[in-house]
Amino acid sequence: MQLNLNLDLNLLVALDALLEEGSVGGAADRLDLSSPAMSRTLGRIRRALGDPVLVRSGRAMVPTPRALAVRAEVHELVVRARAVFAPAGEVDPARLERVFTVQADESLVVRLGAPLLTRMRAEAPGVSLRFLGEGPQDVQFLREDLADLEIGNIAGTGPETRIEPLLEERFMGVVRAGHPLLDGGVTLAGFAAADHLNHSRRGRFTGPIDTALAAHGLTRRVVAVYPTFASALLALLDTDFVGILGEHVHAATARRFGLATFPIPLDLPPLRLSLAWHPRYEADPAHTWLRGLVTEVVRSELGPAPA
Repeated sequence: MQLNLNLDLNLLVALDALLEEGSVGGAADRLDLSSPAMSRTLGRIRRALGDPVLVRSGRAMVPTPRALAVRAEVHELVVRARAVFAPAGEVDPARLERVFTVQADESLVVRLGAPLLTRMRAEAPGVSLRFLGEGPQDVQFLREDLADLEIGNIAGTGPETRIEPLLEERFMGVVRAGHPLLDGGVTLAGFAAADHLNHSRRGRFTGPIDTALAAHGLTRRVVAVYPTFASALLALLDTDFVGILGEHVHAATARRFGLATFPIPLDLPPLRLSLAWHPRYEADPAHTWLRGLVTEVVRSELGPAPA
């Protein structure tokens, strides 16, 4: 079989734009082309791939299975090609125009979003951020280039993922102001006997708290699991339930709600907060700047890196 090496590499750029935008018009605007020119380019792509790529479904265009199969690979090829021809050296944030996507838990976005955006607007007014929440399933956002950075308790990433530790969190308890559990100090027996409320994107009822309690021959009752941090805090305001949060990331937000926090009388493992990215961006000056900025904001707002 003879490979056709005479394909115009601009077709990859056009295909990437078409699959990202999902329309000829959107791709044309993105690449500063006319719609007729983009339609002709789509025709060339269809002939090269032997596939329709995008087909009409009602008023929208939807990708074919072949297009979906090559989407991530096409995008990565375009990113790498641009990196080859990009000027080497440091980037000037003041002249940078780019959209970065950051995946993080809702509680991290609440705690770090404002200070991060304030720094970013001051240093790089042409940069925008898109925050993606964590879904109920582990999706390889970094590998599939759906996110530039992930901030959180990093798990389930590919073996090639770059990870930088940021800080370690100590678990704290949280209850409404005036909760009877706080009278006279929180005891282990009183903590275990209370009705508990979890927040978990995966809907989990158990975790490190239950393992630590079991070592003391104790169990707790979790009466509800909420999908987000904010919804759990709101539920705690008007009930006698006990919640669990992180000392650095969550506690300040909880206190802004008027809730009270307390140390949990258990020896619990720390929750490690890290920054993760795909090696395709390891040497990208703009991405390097973003990583440095996020690291600075996290450590200035939440605390130093673990020893």
